[in-house]
Amino acid sequence: MKKIIACIVLVVSFSFMSAQHMNNTKLGEILTKNSDTIQGQAGNWRFAVNDKLFICLTDEKNNRMRIISPITEVSNIDDKTLKNCLTANFHTALDVKYAISDAILWSVFTHPLKELSETQVVDAVAQVYNANYTFGTIYSSTNLSFPGAIGQEKEKPKEQKLPKQKI
Repeated sequence: MKKIIACIVLVVSFSFMSAQHMNNTKLGEILTKNSDTIQGQAGNWRFAVNDKLFICLTDEKNNRMRIISPITEVSNIDDKTLKNCLTANFHTALDVKYAISDAILWSVFTHPLKELSETQVVDAVAQVYNANYTFGTIYSSTNLSFPGAIGQEKEKPKEQKLPKQKI
């Protein structure tokens, strides 16, 4: 039993020692290194990757960060496209989501700031980019997908008659 407790203490202490402690300074350096152009100040950056616009907003006090990229005005979206976005949020968008704000459809990644690693930031930018880029086609942030992705929908189940219940 003592060995198990010692192992648990060791694992927990190691996880605390390896905490990322991301902040605006580190995040700004990572974004600068991984973007084509960048402007703004700590906690509020605009940058571009392959001609796609990104915005990164942070709130160090509340430990939040989001990377967003505008896709299109909501007025350009029909019901089928909106349904595809919602389906993708479940199956193919993975860590990124399609979201609407201020009459714009965005690809969005949100995460606690302090817990981010550099690898996660780079991956987040790639996923936001891919969700934006594949909008209107496969609606995907990576090459992974869960069953039921767009284009993989199952046939509608046949209507079943349920037995009447006594109320």
